[in-house]
Amino acid sequence: MKLPVSTEWLLHCAASLAQLEAGATASAAQLAQYFDLPAAYLAKQLQALVKAGALAATTGPRGGFRLARPASEITLLQIVEAVDGTSSPYECREIRQQGRGALSAEECQNPCILAEKMAEAHEAWRNSLATTSLAEIIAALPPSAPSRTRLRLTGTP
Repeated sequence: MKLPVSTEWLLHCAASLAQLEAGATASAAQLAQYFDLPAAYLAKQLQALVKAGALAATTGPRGGFRLARPASEITLLQIVEAVDGTSSPYECREIRQQGRGALSAEECQNPCILAEKMAEAHEAWRNSLATTSLAEIIAALPPSAPSRTRLRLTGTP
């Protein structure tokens, strides 16, 4: 499975915002500069996290983005699904019933085993992301990372 590059961007941006002091914001321009990303496109992508309820946005000179809920309540799956949706990346088209190797209808009474295994793998992936919060990600960072992130992202220690 290959996710769009914007998924990586938003995972990192959300993790960076989780390192800010409660209520502090960072603008799309600050985040774009921090990660050397295109600001206009990043701003559009960040809106997907606002729509999903993971981020809150404020306008004005001190506006920007912040977590909408505590980091412990925002999972990686919520971020990924905000960008990529919820559908499975694998779609069985029943090619086992086509071409020279076609199986008979009687041989295809059970669901395709490959489709079943791909669905199991996708569900395991989703479960892993659903049980990992931003707070867990931040807790795994080196102790100096949050203050360094705050300083370099917003200019405040």
